[in-house]
Amino acid sequence: MHPILFEFETPGFLDFLLPEKITVYSYGSMIALGAILGFAYTALAGKKKLNIPFDTSNQLILYIMISSIVGGKLFTFFEAPSRYINNPMEMVSSFSQGFVFYGSLLFAIPTMIIFFRKNKIPVLPMLDIMAITTCIVYATGRLGCFLAGCCYGVPTSGPFGVVFTDPVCQAEPLNTPLHPTQLYSSMFAYSLIILLLIISRHKKFDGQIFLLYLIIYPAGRIIIEYFRGDVSRGYLIKDVITNSQFISLMILAIAIYYYQRLSKKSASNISGHPVNRGKL
Repeated sequence: MHPILFEFETPGFLDFLLPEKITVYSYGSMIALGAILGFAYTALAGKKKLNIPFDTSNQLILYIMISSIVGGKLFTFFEAPSRYINNPMEMVSSFSQGFVFYGSLLFAIPTMIIFFRKNKIPVLPMLDIMAITTCIVYATGRLGCFLAGCCYGVPTSGPFGVVFTDPVCQAEPLNTPLHPTQLYSSMFAYSLIILLLIISRHKKFDGQIFLLYLIIYPAGRIIIEYFRGDVSRGYLIKDVITNSQFISLMILAIAIYYYQRLSKKSASNISGHPVNRGKL
C-alpha cells in the first residue's frame, strides 16, 4: 500500500551526522505505535490492578522490546536457512521488515516471567494483563504489514481482494487482487482484545486470560495461514503445514494442558478462597 510513510531532506547542519534524505517506513512506525499503546495499557492496568510502579512498567517494556527484537530476527533464520547461512548479516541489516511474530512471542514470555519473579510481581495476574498488551502490539503491527505489503495473501477474485501497486512494497504479484491477510490478522487481534477484556471481568482463575490468548490466537493463526501467499515464511512440510502452523499447534496443545490444570486446581479450592495465584 504505502511502505514509505514520508521522506524529508536532512537539514544542512546535520549532513555530517545523517544521510541526505531520511525515510520513515510505515512498518516500523506502526510497530512503534503499537509499542507505545501497549506500554500505556500495561502501565495503567498494572498500576490499577496490581499497584505496579510506572518505573517498573518502563523496565518491563524495555526488556520485552529487546527480547522481542532478538527473537523476531532470530526466527527469520528458519524462513530461509541457506540464505542466511551464506549471508548472516542480511538477517539483521534491516529493521523495516523481517520480524517473525512467534519468535518475538517465544522470547518475550520467558523474559516476562523472569522479570516478574525477580521483581516479586504476581506472575499469572500480570500475564493476564500482558495478553491484552500483546494483542494491542500485534494488531497495530499488522497494520504496518499491510502498509508495507509484507505477509500478503494469495490471489483472490472475492470481494475482499486488495490490489498492491507500489513497486516498493513487498506484495507479489502487484496489480493483482490479493487476500489482505494482514487486515484479517489485525481485525482478529482487535476482536480478541474485546473478547478477553469481557472474559477478564468474570475470570475464574489467574492466568485464564493469558492461556485463552495462547489458545485462541494460534487457532486463528492456523486458519489465516491458509490464505497467506508469502511462501518465504517457510514450510515444515512443503505445501502441507507452514512453520507458523506447526508452532501454533505446539503452543495450542501446551496452553490447553495448562488451562485444564489451572482450571481443575481452581475448581478444587475451598469455596471462598481467593482466585488462584499459582504458577505456570
